[in-house]
Amino acid sequence: MDRETNDPTLHILRPRLNAHLQVLEHGLLERDTAVRLLLLAALAGEHVLLIGPPGTAKSELARRLHRAFDGARYFERLLTRFSTPEELFGPLSLKALEDDRYERLIDGYLPTAGIAFLDEVFKANSAILNALLTLLNEREFDNGAGRLATPLVSVIGASNEPPADESLQAFHDRFLLRVPVAPVGDAAFAALLQLDDRPAPQRPAPITTAEREAVRAASARVQLGDEALAALTALRAEVARLGLTVSDRRWRQLVALMRCAAATEGRAALDALDLWLAPYVVCADLEALPQVAGWVTEQLAQAVPQPLTWLDHAVTAFEKQLDIEQRLPAEEGSPADHDAGKLSLARNLGGAPAEGGSDNGMLRFVASTLEAQQRRHFSPVHVAARLAQVEAVARRAEAARAEVAAAHDALAGRLAQRLWLPPTLADAWLGAHRQTLDTLAQLQARLAATHAGFAAHPIDPQLPAPAPAPVVMDLA
Repeated sequence: MDRETNDPTLHILRPRLNAHLQVLEHGLLERDTAVRLLLLAALAGEHVLLIGPPGTAKSELARRLHRAFDGARYFERLLTRFSTPEELFGPLSLKALEDDRYERLIDGYLPTAGIAFLDEVFKANSAILNALLTLLNEREFDNGAGRLATPLVSVIGASNEPPADESLQAFHDRFLLRVPVAPVGDAAFAALLQLDDRPAPQRPAPITTAEREAVRAASARVQLGDEALAALTALRAEVARLGLTVSDRRWRQLVALMRCAAATEGRAALDALDLWLAPYVVCADLEALPQVAGWVTEQLAQAVPQPLTWLDHAVTAFEKQLDIEQRLPAEEGSPADHDAGKLSLARNLGGAPAEGGSDNGMLRFVASTLEAQQRRHFSPVHVAARLAQVEAVARRAEAARAEVAAAHDALAGRLAQRLWLPPTLADAWLGAHRQTLDTLAQLQARLAATHAGFAAHPIDPQLPAPAPAPVVMDLA
């Protein structure tokens, strides 16, 4: 069970963070991941790159984010190859030039912003990108002969695709999180067309500088823990197998981001599930992201549907055996065999129409009864052996169901207080266990039907009583 922190500032801040997430997400479909990563990154003092086509609410997310922070000025620019440094950093000061100083008037420009949105960020020229490198990484701006500290909380960059030019990789690396933002999927398309203008939830009090400092201090106290360390070590091996390059700095930044998430969720130690953040940090392009996310889901969350091949094979084998035994004719010379003529007569009569239908119904009942008598009779030992074999598999199936249900409940308990984990991801993880439980329920129902079928075999106590050969099935 996760240990909890008792920081009173974070205890008060936690519900407000949840309220901020609701405001950020209001009216935006399929953006729960992007919203949470943006706010978490800003709390941790990191930058985010949103990757997706135009019209996917990238700038809207940034504009909403800046309102969550007290006193954070907002700056937004669309960059092109013709953009000039003056557009981002301010015009040159003519008064300073008179005194032989090369300084800019930065008020209202990027060096004085708390939250900034830079659209088409990789299209800027080298003069702008070089200045941005220091600003993003050091939170400082070279203005003339002096270097000024800036109030920058987070920069949100936007691009249609990751940069292909090697010269842009250093700038690309300044964005800790790379978040895909795709158009709304088919499942939410109807909801998109029917969005109305309902007012957003009431915006909570903005996050103050003192609260951000409290988050940073609490994050530093969060323990890495053996479980999280083992998960990170395994992830590093998987990243290497996929041929991805992740710098030492990014690994440390990932852990710091995980600590920030844990601290604001009230946990004193990290665990393996905190690595749901890792794909957005270690993947430099979008192609590798699903692979790493799938590895986290399968290896760390262990939230994948189980195939239950063994049970499916067993149920199918029992169904085939039951069908064979139900189709066996009565043994020659048995009492049931003497009723063959009666059965044939009943079938012939049952096929002729009768007024009122009452006689026809009686004839069908007679035919059904005689048909049952025509079936092969089995010894009590044979039926008991079949039932015992089905019941053995049924017990194993029930044990599997209990194990999956326990795994579902345990995971649900661990996810219950996760503020930052996107609801869609949590539902997908738990949904994998629910899918396995649904499959188990269907197979158990089929197994119960075969049990009832074997139990309904006509029994003749006078028959020889050797045990039948077990039904062959693959339970590996």
